[in-house]
Amino acid sequence: MVPLSYLLRFIEEDAPFGDVTSEAVIPEGMDAKALIIAKQDGIIAGVEEARALFEHFGVKVEVRKRDGEEVKKGEIILELEGNARSILLVERTALNVMGRMSGIATEVRRLTEKVRTVNPKVRVAGTRKTLLKPIDKRALLIGGGETHRFSLSDAILIKDNHLALVSLEEAVKRAKAFSVYKVVEVEVESLEDALKAARAGADVIMLDNMTPEEIGEVLEALEKEGLRDRVKIEVSGGITPENITEYAKLDVDVISLGYLTHSVKNFDVSLEVIGRV
Repeated sequence: MVPLSYLLRFIEEDAPFGDVTSEAVIPEGMDAKALIIAKQDGIIAGVEEARALFEHFGVKVEVRKRDGEEVKKGEIILELEGNARSILLVERTALNVMGRMSGIATEVRRLTEKVRTVNPKVRVAGTRKTLLKPIDKRALLIGGGETHRFSLSDAILIKDNHLALVSLEEAVKRAKAFSVYKVVEVEVESLEDALKAARAGADVIMLDNMTPEEIGEVLEALEKEGLRDRVKIEVSGGITPENITEYAKLDVDVISLGYLTHSVKNFDVSLEVIGRV
């Protein structure tokens, strides 16, 4: 679960000096019942995060749908009972978290199932193109995807801007010497550089912004040199839900898409107060 301390920052941002509407309108001490309901079909996520937020403010929570489960439009996800002001204070933050996480999880599940119909071994991953990493990375996992690097501290990924300053071979050599525990990945955009990376001992080669035909040529060349089994092949750049299966048909290990965190639509959930207690 995303740490409660991280989630509480959103409450503080949303109500830095309290919820003045509820304080003005709702009598202190009034209790209420409420439901959180799915407004569309999909994969629900962020349930544990919403539960933790409500319980932190003293609201009783009954979980009806758990993270990673399929939900249908109109189904109840959570039942809430407690102080009315507390329910309304947490409402928007909880819905925002669930909406974002469920949107990501739903799309990850859809794309994962889509690519595995043509290549059962391929994995779908997100990227670091997000500022809400704890939330987005957990949503990727709930949907059945891979998180790639969580941060710059997790793995060594040598990109074009590194290679503008240091040769590919030298960069891999230095990276391998730096740590025996860190995976070394190299981003390349040509057959020549892919072979250089494999020969230099890279653990993962990211084929960036290459067409399926170009990737096929790289895979064939690696096979011919006896290097294919020594590296994992990741493909990224220019991949969309519409063309992803063309990449999945190839002998690749991972397909990564920034789209999963920077362009996915929120999942529609709502909170409905059903009365006083």
